[in-house]
Amino acid sequence: MAAELDFSPPEIPEPTFMENVLRYGLFFGAIFQLICVLAIILPVSKSHKTDSDSFEPKNSETKKPKATAPQISKKPKKETKKKR
Repeated sequence: MAAELDFSPPEIPEPTFMENVLRYGLFFGAIFQLICVLAIILPVSKSHKTDSDSFEPKNSETKKPKATAPQISKKPKKETKKKR
């Protein structure tokens, strides 16, 4: 009865080249996604040069004029009934 049981490890074929490419591609993709998520979550401080520019006094001359909305005609449109 003991001779019938085979306790040897199963034969596992060697992974092919495409399986290796797929496996490492998935690892790199997961690492890239983690880096992207961390970049969104963790704030990045601005460089010192851009911070010093923000301390300059702002006056009304440097403000850009707001874009005006197109004027809507004030005449009411005639309401016409459909003829049947």
